[in-house]
Amino acid sequence: MTAVRRGEGGGAGDVTATRRSVCGLDELEHHGARRVTHVLSILDPAWPTPAAFDRYPAHHRRELRFHDAIEAAPDVILPERANVEAILEFGAQVAADHDRRLDGHVLIHCHAGVSRSTAAMTTLIVQAQPRDDEDVVFARLLEIRPQAWPNLRMVGFADDLLGRGGRLVAALGRLYARQLDRQPGLAEERRRQSRWREVEHGMNSRGRS
Repeated sequence: MTAVRRGEGGGAGDVTATRRSVCGLDELEHHGARRVTHVLSILDPAWPTPAAFDRYPAHHRRELRFHDAIEAAPDVILPERANVEAILEFGAQVAADHDRRLDGHVLIHCHAGVSRSTAAMTTLIVQAQPRDDEDVVFARLLEIRPQAWPNLRMVGFADDLLGRGGRLVAALGRLYARQLDRQPGLAEERRRQSRWREVEHGMNSRGRS
C-alpha cells in the first residue's frame, strides 16, 4: 500500500493521504481491519459477491464483472472500454469524497490481484497524477503490488481515455519485460492463458527506454 500526497503529480485529481491497495480474493479478510473507504471489485461474471465485505466498515463499493482475458473466445466476456470508463468514474468518486475527508483507503481486488486489479490501479494512478511519466506510474504500481501483470486490453483503453498517446502501453511493455526477467517460466504460463500478445510485448520491449 502507498500514500499519495498533494503535489506528487499535480492536477485536479490528486488525492491527499489516500492509501492504495491491491489484493486477491484470498486476501480480502486481511484488509477488513485496514479502514478501507472505497472498494473496486472486479469479478468473473458468475462469481458471487465476496462475503468478506459484510465484515468491512461502511465503505463505497463498485462492482465490475468480466473475465481476465485479452482475446475473444467462446463464453469469455472481455473487458471493454465502458468498463474502464466505469473505473475512471470510480476514481472521480474517490477524489470527490476526498474533498469531504482527509483520509481514505482505496482497495482494488480481482481474483488473484495480478491482472485486472493492477490494470485498474494503473488507471487510477494516471487519473490522479496526470503529469507523471508512465514509467513512474508503473514504478508506483510495483510498490503497491510487486507481482503486477496488468491486463493489456484494459491498459490500452485507459491509454486512449486518458490521452496518453500510446505511451502507457509502451511503458507496460517495459513492466512486462521486467517481470519476465524476474520470473522464469512466466512467459510459458501466460502463453497457456492465451496471453501471448502480452508476452511478445514484453519481449519486444527489453532494453527500450
